[in-house]
Amino acid sequence: MPELKPPRLKNDCFALPPGVDWTPVDDALARLREGLHCVVENEAIGLDRAHGRVLARDAVARRANPPGANSAVDGYGFAHAATGSGDQLLPLTEGRAAAGAPYRGRVASGSALRILTGALLPDGVDTVVLEEDCSTDGRAVAFEGPIRKGANTRKAGEDVEAGQVALETGRRLDAAEIAILAASGITEVHVYRPLRVGVLSTGDEIVPPGTASDAERTFDANRPMLLSLLQDWRMDAVDLGHVADDRDALRERLTEAAAWCDAILTSGGASAGDEDHVSALLGETGTRQDWRIALKPGRPLALGLWKGVPVFGLPGNPVAALVCTMIFARPSFAVMGGEGWREPQGFVIPAAFSKNKKPGRREYLRARVNAEGAAEVFKSEGSGRISGLAWADGLVEIGDGARQIAPGDPVRYIPYSSFR
Repeated sequence: MPELKPPRLKNDCFALPPGVDWTPVDDALARLREGLHCVVENEAIGLDRAHGRVLARDAVARRANPPGANSAVDGYGFAHAATGSGDQLLPLTEGRAAAGAPYRGRVASGSALRILTGALLPDGVDTVVLEEDCSTDGRAVAFEGPIRKGANTRKAGEDVEAGQVALETGRRLDAAEIAILAASGITEVHVYRPLRVGVLSTGDEIVPPGTASDAERTFDANRPMLLSLLQDWRMDAVDLGHVADDRDALRERLTEAAAWCDAILTSGGASAGDEDHVSALLGETGTRQDWRIALKPGRPLALGLWKGVPVFGLPGNPVAALVCTMIFARPSFAVMGGEGWREPQGFVIPAAFSKNKKPGRREYLRARVNAEGAAEVFKSEGSGRISGLAWADGLVEIGDGARQIAPGDPVRYIPYSSFR
């Protein structure tokens, strides 16, 4: 039976309240969170193909991990009740217990058995003493008590119990997640299809890297940057190429993309000038929302639906395009791809810079953590300095209000990796 497909987004999913002019970042994020939902279908696949995918159903453990009580160390096992304080001397039972080769008999109370890491605890054993804490002549083992009951042992199911939800819906499956699913006996999972996101560059001045030498042309940095970013996010990145400032050509390219993509990122043409065709075309459909975001770098962000597919019209400047994609598109794509709303994890660390910030806009500074654990920022805040993106390993977020920052003051640092 085929999976049901989620409904398309409503035409008002990006709508702002009447009378809103400048949109604070938090308000913009709240509107996105409210208006978006999952748009991709799901499928059942083998665990061996599930890396990077997002769970569409809870993954339920088929058996406990560990499946049986076992030893956490190499040592000697015994019944705790037969020991006490002070010097202990227990006769050794012939044989041993090893991982995959359990001891089949019962260890008598007052005796001990040689046991290795991972071996199931035999009947009569509930405690293990570490080998390094013992002396033995092969016939008996001596150690100093008391030893805590259950020491150096693992209980059956202490990690995950059979029938327990091992991982919940919306979890992205990386190496650690694959490990617990495999250990729990799960061989097949229901996952969402990766979100398919198209990337389109616009503008007469844009040309592919290396194809022109005159200063009138700008090499296209946005499209390679955004396609790479989407790949980092384990999404299907669709290269929609470049369209010049030709409204009919842009209309045709968007229509083609909407038949294939779940969302579209465009760069350039998002403001209100004569050549801002992305914004104009979205306006023609009646679904455009011009968001003048109170942030730096950035501001113009045109959002709308084209043939039912969300379009994020990004600024043409690469620094602003990257920041807007991370701050606004990333959590939106998480919702649309089944992960649920995701907020980047930030850390409060000392500043290694000075800044006098004016009120009115939230600012994101290209930053990296120095050897002392403090955030240093790029030498220029100019949004045309693309080299600062590569120099940095994250962003320093400074709130909407005025702020005077001196070295040592706490600031919020968000590593690039928090957006993955």
